[in-house]
Amino acid sequence: MTIEGTPVTVESVREVGPGTVALELETPEGFDALPGQFVLLRAVPGAENQTSGDHDEDDIVMRHYTLSSPAVGETFEITVGIDPDGDLSPWLADLEGGETVHIEGPFGTITYEGDEDVVAVAGGPGVGPAVSIAQAAHESGHDAVVVYQDDEPAHVDRLEALEDAGADVVILEADDSDGLAEAIESHRTDGQLYAFGFEDFVRFVADTIDEDGGDSDEALIENFG
Repeated sequence: MTIEGTPVTVESVREVGPGTVALELETPEGFDALPGQFVLLRAVPGAENQTSGDHDEDDIVMRHYTLSSPAVGETFEITVGIDPDGDLSPWLADLEGGETVHIEGPFGTITYEGDEDVVAVAGGPGVGPAVSIAQAAHESGHDAVVVYQDDEPAHVDRLEALEDAGADVVILEADDSDGLAEAIESHRTDGQLYAFGFEDFVRFVADTIDEDGGDSDEALIENFG
């Protein structure tokens, strides 16, 4: 069967942290995405020809990935955490550029339109959208805060560049719940708060906002499941 979605070229793959790569993808015609949105990527890992119609349905693997580039031009970026036992991410990480994958989207209503200061709180793979929103805010002339919890942080070069440009960047160990709560309490009113991460992480963020006298319903929270 034919793989659904729009075929796009993988322009490049680069390592951006331990067990993490960023894929630069060709932007298809009519694709207009904002920081915070995501795409559905489909591929048949190991198949040389990703566009032919002779694939078995069971061989097609699909995953959602949030954009990690602050804007969409001729290309856009997604960040992929590599699961050594995964069906798709190890194959994506081994690509060299020039290959084809299929995408659908963009999807998602949690977006940044360059109109206000931001506080981007990220757990693990949430760093991709968090850094894209913070960078987009800075490029739009707004202030940005990034609070990032991960034992093996990714996109450190971009985070350091943001910090050098005046952004507040807080990087915490994965088990530092007290530090995470303190950072949220210190910065939650510094801009529109975004949070990206798995369920336990974003629930902690929401609970901390509420316990500190804020309203978590006003935060823009993306639960990765």
